[in-house]
Amino acid sequence: MTGGRVERRLAAVLAADIAGYSRLMGVDEVGTLAALKALRREIFDPTIAEHNGRIVKTTGDGMLVEFASAVDAVTCAVAVQGKMAECDDSTKHEIAFRIGINVGDIIIDSEDIFGDGVNVAARVENECEPGGVCLSDDTYRQVRSKLPFDFDDLGERSLKNIDRPIRLYAVRQSGVAAQTSLGVATAMPLPLPEKPSIAVLPFQNMSGDPEQEYFADGVVEDIITALSRFKSLFVIARNSSFAYKGKSPDIRQVGRELGVRYVLEGSVRKAGGRLRITAQLIDTASGTHTWADRFDGVLEDVFELQDEVTQKVVGAIAPRVEQAEIARALRRPSDSTDAYDCYLRGLACIYPVTSESVDRALELFEKAIAFDGGYASAYGMAIFCHTNRVGFSLARDIDKEKCEVARLLEMIMRVGQDDGVAIGQAAFAVAYVLRDVVSAKRLIDRALELNPNLATAWTNSGWINVWLGQPQLGLDHLTLARRLDPTSHGTRMAATAHAYFFLNRYEEALAQAEDILRADPDAHPALRIGAASGAFAGRSETAHRLAGHLQTIDPAFRVSRLGEVLGPYQQTAIEKYAEGLRLAGLPE
Repeated sequence: MTGGRVERRLAAVLAADIAGYSRLMGVDEVGTLAALKALRREIFDPTIAEHNGRIVKTTGDGMLVEFASAVDAVTCAVAVQGKMAECDDSTKHEIAFRIGINVGDIIIDSEDIFGDGVNVAARVENECEPGGVCLSDDTYRQVRSKLPFDFDDLGERSLKNIDRPIRLYAVRQSGVAAQTSLGVATAMPLPLPEKPSIAVLPFQNMSGDPEQEYFADGVVEDIITALSRFKSLFVIARNSSFAYKGKSPDIRQVGRELGVRYVLEGSVRKAGGRLRITAQLIDTASGTHTWADRFDGVLEDVFELQDEVTQKVVGAIAPRVEQAEIARALRRPSDSTDAYDCYLRGLACIYPVTSESVDRALELFEKAIAFDGGYASAYGMAIFCHTNRVGFSLARDIDKEKCEVARLLEMIMRVGQDDGVAIGQAAFAVAYVLRDVVSAKRLIDRALELNPNLATAWTNSGWINVWLGQPQLGLDHLTLARRLDPTSHGTRMAATAHAYFFLNRYEEALAQAEDILRADPDAHPALRIGAASGAFAGRSETAHRLAGHLQTIDPAFRVSRLGEVLGPYQQTAIEKYAEGLRLAGLPE
């Protein structure tokens, strides 16, 4: 400041610090300090100078840098993190920088800088992942069309001591996938839906008995199912939520990875005839608790406790939800604790699909039905087991499986007209096992009307529409299934590959098939569709390689047998599929 006048200017401010600095110093104070000095001397300081930056000040683990250009600031930050990534661990000594950048008005006082522009940069850096670069929205607008980087929208954040929400963007080199806390690469963090969105994470089993793990999982599954029935909510499917089982993730990162505003977490303690459920609802933007409560009761009241948890969650995140819809959504899955117990145990042993797991799951679902003849979801999962026997070539007698599917369908139509799970599983069975795609279409549309957040129903709808010769509609539904269940793959990816194939998007179909084969190299459907897609894409070598591996795992398979293993495609679709396999070298 000079002569009482405050000197100001617009600048790009870069704030950096070391993730976990206190821990590193506690483990090896001398080694950490030496490594930090070396990294500053060899990487940080010269890179800042190359990009016309001015180091304003340093602290033990941090640094504040001023740039006249936002482009220079961002380019410098990416260069620093790139050089850090190339260092070996012994050189870095486990040091990882977080870098935040903001463009704003700053106050100059001698060599130091102050003001809102500086404060926002520091708070943006606090939100950054180790090894990452984060930008405020003001910075992003300055550089988005000027730099060859990818920018992942992280959504609006409430930053400490900042009086307004700030939208943040993560920067990465083009072509490099963003890494999530699950170790899954994603193109960019998912944007928040327009309506309230929630993921229910696995509850912790506090019973001290590993055998009760299935019970804690079942409580969560019922809460997810109840919440999913609200058309006013966007609810992440069980498979994606349960990808966090056994982990202690940063809730804000979960919000970014699943694209949700709220996360529900909690615990279940079952001891003797008593049951305690604790739950807390967390706002993923700020990481703060929106609501928390504890529910105690006797085991016979488990459904009332679940209903109470669900109703309070809905009341906290969607206060305008109609009370009539709440009452409808909170119906009990069964009035029999014994039936419910069998149902939960059946769900716990469905995957991976083997002859033994299908037999055991089916036995448990049948026991649940024996306890409660009106248990629609149990009928739905039983029909799912029979469909898996056919689809995974586990059936001992195909005609018998068809009879069982027809019998269970009749029961579902009698007791499960308002159960989305039962109707959705019935739809797939009717199409795949009974080969009645027209009836299956009516059923799957009804399931989606009952439960628009049911990812499995959207996946089944994707298959059914592809079989009906509507691959674009099928792809649209599969895309929505992926949004509701981002980390689940399996049959949805196979369906997506087939939709791409029949849309003549052969390279994309092949890419989907290869993604499946990385996880399961012997996946029969992926080898088939991959070989056919590769042939039509002109990727002859790849097509022949996949067809060769298909013959290795299934020597009896021929083009003439294609109709036996495919779903109920139209004849023209089967002929196209067969032509692709012939081009790939599969014998007639």
